[in-house]
Amino acid sequence: MSRLLSRRAFVAAATVSTLLLTSAGTATAASTGTTGTSHAAYPKHFDLPNGFQPEGIAIARGKAYFGSRVDGDIYAADLRTGKGRVISQGPGTASLGMKVDRRGRLFVAGAAGGNGRVIDTRTGAVLASYTFTTATPTFVNDVILGRGAAYFTDSRRPVIYKVPFGPHGKLAPQSAVTTIPLRGDYVHDPENNNGNGIALTPDRRALIIVQSATGFLFKVDPRTGVTRKIDLGGAVMTNGDGLLRSGDILYVVQNRLNKIAVLDLNRSGTRGRLVREITSPDFDVPTTAAFFGSRIYLPNARFTTPPTATTPYWVTAVHR
Repeated sequence: MSRLLSRRAFVAAATVSTLLLTSAGTATAASTGTTGTSHAAYPKHFDLPNGFQPEGIAIARGKAYFGSRVDGDIYAADLRTGKGRVISQGPGTASLGMKVDRRGRLFVAGAAGGNGRVIDTRTGAVLASYTFTTATPTFVNDVILGRGAAYFTDSRRPVIYKVPFGPHGKLAPQSAVTTIPLRGDYVHDPENNNGNGIALTPDRRALIIVQSATGFLFKVDPRTGVTRKIDLGGAVMTNGDGLLRSGDILYVVQNRLNKIAVLDLNRSGTRGRLVREITSPDFDVPTTAAFFGSRIYLPNARFTTPPTATTPYWVTAVHR
């Protein structure tokens, strides 16, 4: 069992930008804070467009990106001001979990569309689109950028989709996409949502997924799809949604419980323990999360509020 981060290490992790490097030279920004820079003046709450129905979030270079469950639009907000605009029109189906790499490419999970796409955050152009399945039901829910590939979960099918990177992080063609069946400890529930949030293990050799239907975390071998339930000492991640990792610390967003569970994992990701929980009176069913400096930013999906064209939505920032 890894030891909980010391206060000094925690502060350092909160202020230094950390990258999860892949074999293709692609990276996801685990934190976009800058050493010696304070973001205390940045708003801890800012509004998204009314009726937007946010789900996913990714942060890079001081901007946060959000996907709409209504039509898949991508909205970019400046974290310094909270102001933003739609930078890419959606395909008419939802945009859910997302990650951005150091090239400014935004990888987006396409929900019931059974697909994913990659967007240039500078221009809003769609750089690549991938069809993962035409079978129903499907719900492509989240994505992580790992060792040489992007991995997508499907909450309604017992699989993970792999989009490999070519030399220098080149985006792969549709023909290179593979489907990895999940086996081992994972048991699929056909009536409920299953594989949801996804992260890398602390040693970056394997994947971690949360099964929303059971609250279990699983370590997944990305080559074989073999899963092993992670021993959390009896803790269950009920309503588990987005996953976010920094070092050995895994943050699990528990959406309808309006909290974030903070877990201390061992390096291989086979064991962990619940060390604390993060809550906020500003939470209203947060779904996913992204780091910026010492903060975690989360969009509030408000699943328990009937959505209308004028329903307000907002973003909440909390300290790690």
